Amino acid sequence: MTELTEFWAHALRIHWGLEAKLNRLDGEYDLNFLVKATNGQDYVLKVMRAGCEAEFIDLQIKALKHVAAEAPGLPFPSVFPDINGTLLPEIPDQDGQPRLVWLLECLPGHCYAKAAPKSEELILKLGRVLGATDRALERFTHVGLHRADFKWDLTQAGWISDKLEAIADPARQSMLSEICVEFDAISGSLAGLPKQAIHNDANDYNILVDGELGQRQTVSGLIDLGDMCAAPRICDLAIAGAYIVLDHPKPERALTALVRGYHAANRLRADEVDLIWPLLRMRLAVSVVNSTLMAADNPDDPYVTISQAPAWRFLENDTVNGGLMSARLRAACGLPVTDGAERIHAYLAEHRGQFAQMFEQDLSDIPMGSLSVENSTWPQNPFHMPLDEAARVGEEFGEGLWLGYYNEPRLIYAEPAFRKGPWKASDRRTVHLAVDVFAPDGTVLHAPMSGRVEAVENRDTHLDYGGVVILHHETPEGDPFYTLYGHLDPEVCDRLKPGDPVAQGAAFARLGDATQNGGWAPHVHFQLALTTDGMQNDWPGVGDPDEMELWHAVCPNPAALLNLPDDKVFYRPTDKQAILQGRHDHFGGNLSLTYDDPVMLVRGWKHHLFDEWGRPYLDAYNNVPHVGHAHPRIQVVAADQLKRMNSNTRYLHPAQTAFADKILSKLPDYFEVCFFVNSGTEANELALRLARAHTGAKGIVTPDHGYHGNTNAAVAISAYKFNKPGGIGQADWVELVEVADDYRGSFKRDDPDRAQKFADLVDPAIAVLQDNGQGLAGFIAETFPSVGGQIIPPKGYLPAVYDKIRAAGGVCIADEVQTGLGRLGDHYFGFEHQGALPDIVVMGKPIGNGHPLGVLVTTKAIADSFNNGIEFFSTFGGSTLSCRIGKEVLDIVDDEGLQDNARVMGGQLMDGLRQIEADFTCVGDVRGMGLFLGVELINPDGSEGTEICSYVKNRMRDHRILIGSEGPKDNILKIRPPLTIEAEDVDMILWTLREVLSEVGGFAPAPTCDHDHHHAGCGCC
Repeated sequence: MTELTEFWAHALRIHWGLEAKLNRLDGEYDLNFLVKATNGQDYVLKVMRAGCEAEFIDLQIKALKHVAAEAPGLPFPSVFPDINGTLLPEIPDQDGQPRLVWLLECLPGHCYAKAAPKSEELILKLGRVLGATDRALERFTHVGLHRADFKWDLTQAGWISDKLEAIADPARQSMLSEICVEFDAISGSLAGLPKQAIHNDANDYNILVDGELGQRQTVSGLIDLGDMCAAPRICDLAIAGAYIVLDHPKPERALTALVRGYHAANRLRADEVDLIWPLLRMRLAVSVVNSTLMAADNPDDPYVTISQAPAWRFLENDTVNGGLMSARLRAACGLPVTDGAERIHAYLAEHRGQFAQMFEQDLSDIPMGSLSVENSTWPQNPFHMPLDEAARVGEEFGEGLWLGYYNEPRLIYAEPAFRKGPWKASDRRTVHLAVDVFAPDGTVLHAPMSGRVEAVENRDTHLDYGGVVILHHETPEGDPFYTLYGHLDPEVCDRLKPGDPVAQGAAFARLGDATQNGGWAPHVHFQLALTTDGMQNDWPGVGDPDEMELWHAVCPNPAALLNLPDDKVFYRPTDKQAILQGRHDHFGGNLSLTYDDPVMLVRGWKHHLFDEWGRPYLDAYNNVPHVGHAHPRIQVVAADQLKRMNSNTRYLHPAQTAFADKILSKLPDYFEVCFFVNSGTEANELALRLARAHTGAKGIVTPDHGYHGNTNAAVAISAYKFNKPGGIGQADWVELVEVADDYRGSFKRDDPDRAQKFADLVDPAIAVLQDNGQGLAGFIAETFPSVGGQIIPPKGYLPAVYDKIRAAGGVCIADEVQTGLGRLGDHYFGFEHQGALPDIVVMGKPIGNGHPLGVLVTTKAIADSFNNGIEFFSTFGGSTLSCRIGKEVLDIVDDEGLQDNARVMGGQLMDGLRQIEADFTCVGDVRGMGLFLGVELINPDGSEGTEICSYVKNRMRDHRILIGSEGPKDNILKIRPPLTIEAEDVDMILWTLREVLSEVGGFAPAPTCDHDHHHAGCGCC
């Protein structure tokens, strides 16, 4: 220990009777030490600066005692008296200067600044802790709370108005000036609120978080009461919010979670909620002005200006809609979204049935038509809606009147404008906030109630509203609300202007046709809004499914104005929890679900999938849809054949031989015979029968931790299954050899002879089978072991193995279910990469693109050995439907250049993954070829990072990317997307994986403390 720590360790021994090791912590003004005592407990020793007023510390100690008595469950540290019972003894330092010293409990966890991820669940918990703290402090009084001219008292924040010239950038100075004006506007309301003791500095270094990787995070500490003062409680919440939003990827959602949590513990009033946003911005303004002034006094301290960066990034973020913030936060608290909201709802409910009929007829019996993600296939491509499709939307419901649902998630909002991020799988607005009435173009609309024109215009861009009218209405009490009518004939712009009155029942517009209404099938989009703050005349017609709490409050169901019951037009997607419960009730427990929070997927397109709310997911895992989900050509072929007939191989059909010819064209010439079956499992089962018929032996050699299917024989050669707890165990006719894994196996990549050494492990396996009387029928292996961990064997391994197998009289079987059909980019099959020539090749899953189909290809000699007079027949193997689909898949791979795409996109992915491997110590290995890739995750000691892998897989899903995990210890990320993946998607995978691995640690630099006025170390700064 240094002389300083030795001195205070001695003082601790004398005054508190503790033997301990001290470590110095950061602190701006005071000395702070982490105390590791021999009694097994940790403490924080705080040695105050010389001249520190006792009242300042007395305030904090008494506040901690008060909170402990009022709310003992809150995460505040205890203060320990010295051996004389004194909580704040005065102890001379090394220079004889008297110092006030106190000893606190060291709370577990780490600073919120270093917590990852900063989830909405964690922020909600923080809000509850802060709300409960303010409740506990309501009755706490102390003379030290009343701090005149205290720059961090938010009620006194107006002091910065006279200091704005310190901000050199004119745009930034102007922005801060506007914030000050907003603050002045609320000062009266703020002054009218009661004051109480508040923490006043719940910044990201004064909040402690506990919970290791993958565990539920908890708020384990709220520390440093050095800025306590008397102020309205809403200031405490706004200050915490100012730090929570900084650099958060979804700041509005983060602030909403904080306020919701606070309100759950300490009920807020609507007038208080309305102050949060301007107070939050003012707190950040104070912070940047103060640090600028400090920088002027300390020009050589770069930290001062660096600490401003997150605040400026937030203040200058023009994607945050401040105008909607009060409504958003009110909705989060279950408060009326606007002051007259309850009266408006009551008025609409009372007059339901008395409003004028918009179409001059009762709509009660008009049928509903669903355009939901689940019920509709509009559009074919959920990322692009061509005009010819838009003009036909809903044609299946006929040409007469029909209604479209409110609250319905739809994929027709396909264009990039509906995305909320850079990727196709980013958050997306899908949920309809209106009721649609479809009717012939030219149909006249009548006003449900009287009002005046708020806006009228022609929005003629692609798939916009065309003619649109917004009407302003009022309840008898004068509460305003608004209705919007979209997709009108633009002639309305010549007939109406803002301010014009519109009488109840008056004909005021007509439905436009597709050339006038934005390109859509004729209908009116009828929407209600209780406030236009933050929207003005540009209302979102659809909302983010994760923000329906806000949008249901701002734009509620307009059914009453159509004289309809709410339930008739309110769409309810299938309840995922009900489906999950049904699965638990009716399916076996060993039918697994991926992810801690399973996804329910109802639509797909190419390499993206959509859940019941229309949330998009990038499918980087499923190799079965080889040429992409919902491929149009496969749809056409399947539908065409089902219109004709579907039969089996007992009858001739040209589709069967055409399919066989196509497959054989991709293989060496010595392959001549095809067997068509239902799955890769059935194909592997058949491969065993062929090998045994050809050799007269039974024994099989296969790599450890392989997987070849789920029938009895397939499981018997799949160590991945039979060696699991509860598995059937190893059969006496099966011998396992080590997987040729040159990263973790017996022979590493620095061994030039590793391929031969791995192959030599086959020799003793063959000998065992020959010695025990089973003989050698053959060797079967996934060409590149997938469940074994996305392994690429060293080149030359398979040819050497095959030579040994054939020399012993066996047959060589290549299981290409995972690797075949162009996935590897440079090679159509994995055995080609190895330079090996198998006797049997097995294909499955991808060759049907989701249709149950498997194929076995072999030589004429082996097929003849199997032709022993016993018929081989698979009822659906080789059906006309299957053969046409299988051939179409292979044709698509060729026609669309998907093998080349696998090579190019796989190369880009591999380059990015290798850079990630170089940057993150938890990435032990990156391997693969084309779009068959593995990322091995490891612990600091190099062991398999199973927990890390589980965490990463689930967090990638949170970011809307589906990937898998494999390997004997389930520590290898498996990336195997459909072959349609594009460069944008590769970028998304790489960017997101970096973000998630940064949460794991082992790379990301420690965050820089950006609060510029902290008084004491917290144990982690």
